[in-house]
This record gives sequence, C-alpha cells and structure tokens, in this order.
Amino acid sequence: MNYQTAIRWYPETMRTIEGSSITNAMFTAIGGPLLHPCRQFIVQNYTDQILDFSIDGINPHFSMAATSGIIDDVTSNAALSKGLMLAQGETLYVRGRSGTTPTGSVDFSVFYASDGQ
Repeated sequence: MNYQTAIRWYPETMRTIEGSSITNAMFTAIGGPLLHPCRQFIVQNYTDQILDFSIDGINPHFSMAATSGIIDDVTSNAALSKGLMLAQGETLYVRGRSGTTPTGSVDFSVFYASDGQ
C-alpha cells in the first residue's frame, strides 16, 4: 500500500470568540472564512447561555445549549472530490439569546482533506 498518495486529514487553526464579543442584536463571525472545503467540524459552546449559529450571518441555522458541542463529520469517508462539505470561504456566525452578555467562549474547529501530493 502506498501511503504517500493517501487522502490526508488536516486541521485549520481553531477559531475562537469570547463571550464578551457575542451580542443578541446581530450575528458575529467566529474568526475568518474557511480556507479549505470543510469535511469535518466541531463547535464547542463553553458559555453559560444558549446560542444561535448561522452560516449566512442573517438567519439562524442551529442552536446550541450552554456548555455543549456538536461534531459534524458527514464527509469523513467520502472520496476527496465528492461529498457534502461546508464550502471554502464560508464563515460561521454566532449570536446570543438571553439579553445578557455570555461568559466563556465558543470554539470552531475545521478539518479538511488533501490527496497527499
């Protein structure tokens, strides 16, 4: 077996936003846009509040309870060029719900694949 040409899994630098930067009035970006098509991601809500998350920065797409997380790996076992992926250039946004500023932070970890070349 030639492992030099295997599909490899790589992380992007973790994106973090402090609770003090999260508002209820509008969505705030968690770091910058994705540098690669995302095959897997982890979102961890280390705050003391329920938060809403968005891909377009306008509409809520999912919410997350305080001190919880989500792992999405729908494309882990797909071919390099196929599968459902979060597109390169997309940004994950967050907003609060409670009317008070959350304490803690939110982490967004992204993983992508390369063909080993």
